[in-house]
Amino acid sequence: MGAQLRVYKRRIKSVTATKKITKAMEMIAASRVVKAQRKVAASTPYATELTRAVTAVGTGSNTKHPLTTEAESATRVAVLLLTSDRGLAGAFNSNSIKAAEQLTARLEAEGKEVDTYIVGRRGVAHYNFRERQIAQQWTGFTDQPEYADAKTVAGPLIEAIEKDTAEGGVDELHIVYTEFVSMMTQTAIDSRLLPLSLEEVAEESSAKSEILPLYDFEPSAEDVLDALLPRYVESRIYNALLQSAASKHAATRRAMKSATDNAGDLINNLSRLANAARQAEITQEISEIVGGASALADATAGSDK
Repeated sequence: MGAQLRVYKRRIKSVTATKKITKAMEMIAASRVVKAQRKVAASTPYATELTRAVTAVGTGSNTKHPLTTEAESATRVAVLLLTSDRGLAGAFNSNSIKAAEQLTARLEAEGKEVDTYIVGRRGVAHYNFRERQIAQQWTGFTDQPEYADAKTVAGPLIEAIEKDTAEGGVDELHIVYTEFVSMMTQTAIDSRLLPLSLEEVAEESSAKSEILPLYDFEPSAEDVLDALLPRYVESRIYNALLQSAASKHAATRRAMKSATDNAGDLINNLSRLANAARQAEITQEISEIVGGASALADATAGSDK
C-alpha cells in the first residue's frame, strides 16, 4: 500500500506542475489575442478601402491588367498557406492545412498546376514530411507579424503573377488562412486574391448600399493599377497574417484552458485514490496491531495456565 501511495503522490506532483504551465500559457495567449484583435481591427479598413479603390479603377477602365483581368484559360496558380510556427493550438493548423489541400485538389481537378507557398513551421513540416514540393517558405514571425513580413511574402508572389506562365509565372493567386470571427470561433477559409473579382466586390457594395467612388486617372489607369498592385497584395496578406495570428492565440487559449481544467480533474481523482490508499494502509496497520495484541494476550493467558 505504501508504494502505491507514493505513486499517487508523485503523479499528483507532476500533474500540478503541468497545470501551472498550461495556466501560464493560457494567460499569455489571452493577453496576446487582445493585442492581435486590435491590429486586425486597425488593418481591416485600409485593406477594405484599397480593394474598393482597385475595384473602382478596374470597373472604370478597359485596361487589361493582372490585377483585374482573368486569363482565358488559367494553367498555373499559386496557393499561399498561412499556418503557425508553434503548436499547442488544437485543430488550428490542421484545419488550415486541410482547407489548402482541398483547394489544391479542386484546382488540379480543373487542370491547373499548383505552386504552394507556405508561411509557418507547422505547414512546412507537414509538406516536407509528405515530400510535397514547396515553391517558397517563410517562418519565424507568425505570432506577431509586421507589415515588413507581409512585404517579404508578397514580393515573390507579385513577381510570379507578373510573369508569363511559360516563364514560371502564375495566372491566379489564392490564399488560405484562418479568419478570426470571435474568441470561440475561428474559420479556415480560402480566397482568391488575384485577379480581383470585380463582380463579387460590386455585389458586396450593392448589398451594403455603398457607391463606388469615381476617379480621374493620372497619368493612366494602367499606371495606377501598376502602383496599386503591390499595395493591394501586401495589405491583403498582412490582414490575413493578423487574422491568422489572432486565431492562433485564441485557439491556444482555448486549448490551454481545456488542458488546465483536465489537469484539475485528474488531480482530484488522484487525490481521492491517494486518500483511499492511505486509509487502506492505516486500516491494515490497525488490523496488524490488534491482531498482534490479541496473539500476545492469548500467549500470556496460555502461560499462566
